[in-house]
Amino acid sequence: MKKFFILCAMLATGLAATAQNLQLHYDFGRHIYSDDEHGRQAVTATFEHFKADKLGSWYYFIDLDIDNKGMAGAYTEVSREFNFYKPCDKGALAAHVEFDGGLSRGAGSFQQAGLLGAAWNGHNSDFSKTYSLQVMYKQMFGDKVHDAYASFQITGVWGLNFCQNKLTFSGFFDVWSEKAWWTGNRHLLFLSEPQLWYNFNNHFSAGTEVELSNNFIYSSASGKNDKFYVNPTLALKYNF
Repeated sequence: MKKFFILCAMLATGLAATAQNLQLHYDFGRHIYSDDEHGRQAVTATFEHFKADKLGSWYYFIDLDIDNKGMAGAYTEVSREFNFYKPCDKGALAAHVEFDGGLSRGAGSFQQAGLLGAAWNGHNSDFSKTYSLQVMYKQMFGDKVHDAYASFQITGVWGLNFCQNKLTFSGFFDVWSEKAWWTGNRHLLFLSEPQLWYNFNNHFSAGTEVELSNNFIYSSASGKNDKFYVNPTLALKYNF
């Protein structure tokens, strides 16, 4: 799962901006947790697209998980933001609308969700530091497998360029409430994916991502998602 709001601080400028990239991640999780995650994907390909306009911005990403049998799953998040309050040149408050969903070869469809809330997007003077903080109502949609219910989500996104833009430290964190499928009780989930990139030029980067999660990953050994995991990757990225 990725959600690095590319140039998210451009929202505060009112200028049109478009950015997109393609990432390829080799995942070490199935080697580190050979019992719990033996079915984890070997590779994840991610495409991100961001476009700012006079009203706000569009953003979406698509994650494609690949294992030794081929395509294992696909997940997407699509969001729209509308700027409505800009108290300073370096920040803006926006209304945030989002849809999350996907498919898995083994589990069928992921539970779909719609989110609505507010986002504060900010940056420094040269846009080398950017951030976004979102507080949202989250509606989990029901289907043949999942119950519909109301929830919430808090999301933070950051980006930092340094060493004359040769290095980029970016990432996000999500905290949300979800029903544990094996008990039906609510529990908090945490997911963060910090990335560190070395930028060879404006287009090509190499680096790593570390997925940090709690109560998020389904364990093949226990049949539950109630543990903390650290899943690193080696990655390549191309900025269009």
